[in-house]
Amino acid sequence: MVINKSTKFLIVGLGLLGGSYTRGLTEKGYYVEAITKNKEDCDFAIEHEMVKKCSCEVDSEMIKNADVIIFALYPDVFVSWIEEHGAQIRPGTLITDVTGVKGCIVDKIQNMLPPLVEFISAHPMAGREVYGIKNSDERIFYGANYLVVPTQRNTDEGIEACKRIGEILGFGRISEISPEGHDEMIGFVSQLTHFIAVSLMNCYEHERLERYTADSFRDLTRIANINETMWSELFLMNKPALLEQIELFQKNFSQLHEYLKNDDVDGMKRMMITSTERRRKFDK
Repeated sequence: MVINKSTKFLIVGLGLLGGSYTRGLTEKGYYVEAITKNKEDCDFAIEHEMVKKCSCEVDSEMIKNADVIIFALYPDVFVSWIEEHGAQIRPGTLITDVTGVKGCIVDKIQNMLPPLVEFISAHPMAGREVYGIKNSDERIFYGANYLVVPTQRNTDEGIEACKRIGEILGFGRISEISPEGHDEMIGFVSQLTHFIAVSLMNCYEHERLERYTADSFRDLTRIANINETMWSELFLMNKPALLEQIELFQKNFSQLHEYLKNDDVDGMKRMMITSTERRRKFDK
């Protein structure tokens, strides 16, 4: 499949990411329709001219008319949707997603799809500490990382089409990674960081804490303002990889703790030098 201005997109799920995809594609002149369960979200999308058409019910005609379907749903809802409605997707359609875990759903989805329907998974590494279509903004994608997560079942054309979506939306770096590699990496760079932020905000109670914080604490805990339904699900669905990363963090935290306890300045400096060298690469 080649993505061009005649391509018809269907977005399923109009939360923060689904809404931001919708805004971004519409802004670039693509034809976009949407299906979402909340009537207020549909009304908002139509009122703000984000879509050509929106339905609060699963619309067979919208599904059949779509060239590309982007699922912006929680992982378990995505699986349930395909189980119930996937047979309506016409041959030749490309589907992709935004889900934060891959190993437990990619094969499952691919096994359920009708013949000649290709699922190429993706993960936009962009978001905000707020959610819902009213907070959607296509600019969250600009310069961000976009992960394409192919399997052996995916065609070169499907992979390139998925990458093209990332290019259209303005992502800065587009990378390929396996489902297993994705879950290990995301366990570290995303889920562990949320895990730490939540733990940090739970470990010290003070009714006026916000009066004493500086940028370092606010930056470190920004993601502690969290969607508890989505993130608890993501933690559990990626439990083995996340537990492995937590144990790695505990090991390094304990090492720094021991250096401090034993007045080992050289040990602390070595860890800080490594930290600085690795962090600098993010700023290039």
